[in-house]
Amino acid sequence: MAKIDTNLVDRAVKFAILKHSGDSRKGTKTPYIIHTMEAAAIVAGMTEDQELIAAAVLHDTLEDTDTTYDELKEAFGERVAKLVEEESEDKQKDRPAEETWLERKQATLDHLKEADHETRMLVLGDKLSNIRAVQRDLQACTEKGKPFWQRFHQKDPAMHGWYYGSIAGILSSDPELKDTQACREYVERVKDVFGL
Repeated sequence: MAKIDTNLVDRAVKFAILKHSGDSRKGTKTPYIIHTMEAAAIVAGMTEDQELIAAAVLHDTLEDTDTTYDELKEAFGERVAKLVEEESEDKQKDRPAEETWLERKQATLDHLKEADHETRMLVLGDKLSNIRAVQRDLQACTEKGKPFWQRFHQKDPAMHGWYYGSIAGILSSDPELKDTQACREYVERVKDVFGL
């Protein structure tokens, strides 16, 4: 019988705090670690799998920090590293982000269509946290008369609606996710924000 590493999530949190230290959410002063912790809490609401929860905590380390796959594998094992890799977007850092936005998002959608249930669960945790932040920050900006969509590489809200709506369609087609509270909330928030 395999031994359960009950400290795995604790170690993942410490690692993520270190890696995201000083980072904040786009256009805000909110520490970035809040997002990764929220994504992990969402995933923990759907599973007790400690490796999946740890991967949710770590989901942006490959994408947004100097963390390498081998570093994750050594610290957390191959399954966690692979889960994080599966959920990560290729940022194409050699090209301007504005130029690659559509290409990157389409690649993410294509990958998500073929992804396994565990990867989709991680995506749901990430994207539900994101759409909550979008809804909250959009409301705050509207109330203060400040621009919201200008903080993103893609300035057109219709394109964000296409992306978030496409993800909703894919996640809602997963028989293991479609009836979860998280998936229902995600779909409703996407409808509320983008009028889909």
